[in-house]
Amino acid sequence: MKRILLSVAVIAMTGIVSFAQNTTTPPPPPPAPTPARDVAAPPPPDRHAQPTPTPAAVPVVDDKTAPDIVFESETIDYGTIPHFADGQREFKFKNKGKSPLIITNCQGSCGCTVPTWPKEAIKPGKSGVIYVKYATDRVGPFEKSVTVTSNAKTATKVLKIKGNVLAEPATKPADGTEEAPKDDHAGHNH
Repeated sequence: MKRILLSVAVIAMTGIVSFAQNTTTPPPPPPAPTPARDVAAPPPPDRHAQPTPTPAAVPVVDDKTAPDIVFESETIDYGTIPHFADGQREFKFKNKGKSPLIITNCQGSCGCTVPTWPKEAIKPGKSGVIYVKYATDRVGPFEKSVTVTSNAKTATKVLKIKGNVLAEPATKPADGTEEAPKDDHAGHNH
């Protein structure tokens, strides 16, 4: 009788274990996403970035009578220039519209490009100049921009400057070895 009871107990236990393995419980719900973990952090600010002018701050004029700023050239090529050469250039323009042109801002793409613009209104048919000075103490090729914001039909214009500043020739110290030219623009790539 002990054998029968033992056999029944073994069979019963095997059935219970088998039933428990075939019964599934629903998986737990996935954890709720955490914004700090699932959203990428914004990139660090560019320390050379300049504020972007807001065209909405510029007075809007009817297209039929709006000022129209037309540049003689929207790109100035400095060519290849010596280190510490005069970096001043001029963007000449004319107001070909029917109302006064007001330039509200000119912004260089970095601190090495500094624009100066007329603060007074440019009457229809009259001309003006935006002066741009590039810092030629920086050696090597460059391409920079100047963003012009005004009340013209095209409220924002982007002017370009480009060129190459030569390094000073290597000098020979008293010991006869050559000294490499200094690259003042190294690491200044924006």
